[in-house]
Amino acid sequence: MRDRTDSPALVRVMGIDPGSVITGYGVIETDGIKSFHLAHGHIRVKGETFMHRLGHIHAAIGEVVAEWRPAEVAIEQVFLSNNVMSALKLGQARGAAITAVVSRAIGVSEYAPRAVKQVVTGSGGSDKAQVQVMVRAMLELSAELQADAADGLAIAICHAHSRGRALVSGAATVSRLPARRRTRGRGLRR
Repeated sequence: MRDRTDSPALVRVMGIDPGSVITGYGVIETDGIKSFHLAHGHIRVKGETFMHRLGHIHAAIGEVVAEWRPAEVAIEQVFLSNNVMSALKLGQARGAAITAVVSRAIGVSEYAPRAVKQVVTGSGGSDKAQVQVMVRAMLELSAELQADAADGLAIAICHAHSRGRALVSGAATVSRLPARRRTRGRGLRR
């Protein structure tokens, strides 16, 4: 493993895999070429009502941000589902996580699930097990990773490797990853 002191300008990046039941996260430091693992975990969402669960996501992500102080945060975009209620709940969970970050004046970049898999595994159609294996290899981790935590790390790695392709316009960062296109059939396709 390369000594982190050899790397100029390390940036701390947090990746978030939002979920209404389990939200995963990962924190790395990167120079854009090599990334180093700092932390990962998953939040088992608690609360009597869905509103309380959203509050728990917001508070828990806020605690992780306060502890690790990332300079940049990346989050997975919502993917369309056949179950409208599941997609809606996922979108709300994602919003709770985003507001926890932006309320601390940290910018958030978004990545489509297929783009994250493409960067980490080389294939946008990879399954969760392949993502876990590649994240462990890229970050030189020996222990098994919980699936949502691995996804959080994968999103952070995707952002780390995509940072050089981002345009900075004032305070907003716009990703150059391919935009989703509307195709025939229901909803948006990636």
